[in-house]
Amino acid sequence: MFERSRKGEHALLIQPHAGGPPDEGLLEEFADLARTAGASVAAVLTARIDKPNAAILIGSGKLEEVKAAADASGADLILVNHPLSPSQERNLERALQRRVVDRTGLILDIFAMRAHSHEGKLQVELAQLRHMATRLIRGWTHLERQRGGSIGLRGPGETQLETDRRLLQKRLEQLQVRLDKVQVQRTQQRRARVRSELPRVALVGYTNAGKSTLFNALTGAEAYAADQLFATLDPTVRRIDLPGGGVVLADTVGFVRDLPHELVAAFRSTLSEAREADLLLHVIDAADPLRDERITQVDEVLAEIGAGDIPQVLVFNKIDRLDDNGAGPMQPRTDRPAEGHPRVWLSARDGSGLDLLRGAIGEALEMRHVVGSIDLPASAGRLRARLHELGAVVGEQASEDGWHLQLDLAEVDAQRLYVQAHGEALRPLLDGAALDRSMSGEPDFGVDVV
Repeated sequence: MFERSRKGEHALLIQPHAGGPPDEGLLEEFADLARTAGASVAAVLTARIDKPNAAILIGSGKLEEVKAAADASGADLILVNHPLSPSQERNLERALQRRVVDRTGLILDIFAMRAHSHEGKLQVELAQLRHMATRLIRGWTHLERQRGGSIGLRGPGETQLETDRRLLQKRLEQLQVRLDKVQVQRTQQRRARVRSELPRVALVGYTNAGKSTLFNALTGAEAYAADQLFATLDPTVRRIDLPGGGVVLADTVGFVRDLPHELVAAFRSTLSEAREADLLLHVIDAADPLRDERITQVDEVLAEIGAGDIPQVLVFNKIDRLDDNGAGPMQPRTDRPAEGHPRVWLSARDGSGLDLLRGAIGEALEMRHVVGSIDLPASAGRLRARLHELGAVVGEQASEDGWHLQLDLAEVDAQRLYVQAHGEALRPLLDGAALDRSMSGEPDFGVDVV
């Protein structure tokens, strides 16, 4: 029996495809995945499969071709851009005498490299063990039979394979319990953000579209960003201030086409940042020749996790790589089509167009401003200080009884302050009803909404 080697960084790639020419974009992405995992690409073979072989996926003739190419190139690892059943994986390894990894196993390996948070590591290990559970093979031949009867010949009572399965199942149960606790904590944090009345915005998009670079540009954070697939895996959440008020911005894991369903399930709690958002910023690599296809693939994953109906702003990033009809680099702009999502064209790397994006977020969330005046008594010094902290005071006059302030502040802040002052919502005013209230010790509001 073939003993799996733990080595294997020199890879031969197999790209199965149906009738017609192979998809060059898919093959290039798979090569990028291999390099991201740390492998060097020794050779690439395509394999037309009209009817998958139940034992080895590819035909026997193609199998001989793969073995010859692996021998000639010195490849010690076979990567197959297609899901393999456990039996297909074992049969291929036995025939090729090399370790074989399918698309799911490769992505799991990359996820294991990228996970840094406690929750991310738990999710990756859980997904890996579930994938491994169907691929356990007997590696301890001296324990592969249960023996009994004669003294001195009785076996241990269970095979090594059964022992491995029992220990793996126990570990799966432990991981699920720990992950459930982490998810409860994350849910509590998310509820706290909901109570803060801040709208939630999530960055989504195809992997390597520039989400983390855009996140850093908007928030001033230092989330890891690199020109590679799945550069970040763990969600990062920050508050940002916009002209219409504050929002909570979350960076999420990037998507790829044909993302394995078990990975979507494993990272469902992480992707809940997208599923429970009020607005999605769908980040797109504007210079990608397959960008329309990428948009469709991301929308399919969003629909799968239950986020397909959430409003979106399409953010076409990396316009610094585009030429504007021979007039130099493309300039930032905003498109508002009659149908479909609004579009913002920008470059997160050099910061051009970020103000357009902030404005588009405010429009999409209907973050309106309250403009008007307020009379504060001398006893309302704390409220006056709070208004200055919010940057809402555009003019101020002192009076014998206190201060007369000219205000321009976000509706959400006005709502909160008005409830504190009067014990009721500001909504009647925002719907157009006039309000001129004068109460002992309380401020008078005279405001308009813009």
